[in-house]
Amino acid sequence: MMETSARLLRLLSLLQMRRDWSGGDLAARLNVTTRTVRRDIDRLRELGYPVDATVGVGGGYQLGAGAEMPPLLLDDQEVLAVALGLQSAATGSVTGLDDAAIRALQKLRQVMPSRLRHRLDSLQVDTVTSPASRSSVDAGTLSDIAACCHRTERLRFDYLDRSEQASRREVEPYRLVRSGSRWYLVAWDISREDWRSFRVDRMTPKIPTGPRFTPRPLPEGGAAAHVAASIGALWRTTSARVRIHAPIEDVAPMVDGDWGVVETGDESSCEITLFGTSMTSIARWLRAFGTDFTVVDPPELADECVEVARYHEQMSRRYRSAVS
Repeated sequence: MMETSARLLRLLSLLQMRRDWSGGDLAARLNVTTRTVRRDIDRLRELGYPVDATVGVGGGYQLGAGAEMPPLLLDDQEVLAVALGLQSAATGSVTGLDDAAIRALQKLRQVMPSRLRHRLDSLQVDTVTSPASRSSVDAGTLSDIAACCHRTERLRFDYLDRSEQASRREVEPYRLVRSGSRWYLVAWDISREDWRSFRVDRMTPKIPTGPRFTPRPLPEGGAAAHVAASIGALWRTTSARVRIHAPIEDVAPMVDGDWGVVETGDESSCEITLFGTSMTSIARWLRAFGTDFTVVDPPELADECVEVARYHEQMSRRYRSAVS
């Protein structure tokens, strides 16, 4: 009986690992016959686990969705991952889940074996209480937007852009993307006839939702790549070309692709293109190289370097070549 119970638990664990299993694959994993697998599947069904089966070529078994969620079978690392995720839920970028996270963690802790409870207790940390981030989003709002994406229903919402300008938008919502502490919606903008990404914390969804739509192919690279490119564009509103008086092998590792490109160079100097939101921001970034440089283009950057140098006396010597 103990051997059969252990095998059932192992079978349930395998069914939860991936969507489809053939009878032969399960038999090989469990070191039993396919007939034993069929009997064990019937036992799981008697215990309330909905296991679907298909016959013929490509047939097999998969764990279905039942009216009641059966107990999850998690290994030690998975249990700890879930518990730590619940612990940190209150400090995340989604609001409205604090109490639910605490309740779920308490329930999980009750069924943990003692060895895992001890490990979890050793990972307890104190958290400095701070106001919710301005970019945090309500769990209900996030869920409503996700539902529109799943049901392929048009979404209407009021939106505040980064200049605090309000507008009413209607989109075909496709995917939610998280970048750092911020959430974005990637959608097809109906009026602009183009892909757009919207910060969810600046959205106020309207009810009811719109009609169903036929999904379009996502932008090249996927939703996450589209958001990353959109965010990067905000920091590339201006650019400048500068010659750094240092070997290219020293300078190149310091230039991140998000804000600069090394164009040419040799053992004595190199030219780079820098991106920023303003000439002032680029002038300030030049301090990071710790060496002399010469502004190639535009001339306005040299003027900004003079202004920055006034507030950073220790940098004056490095800026001398920028205005020579």
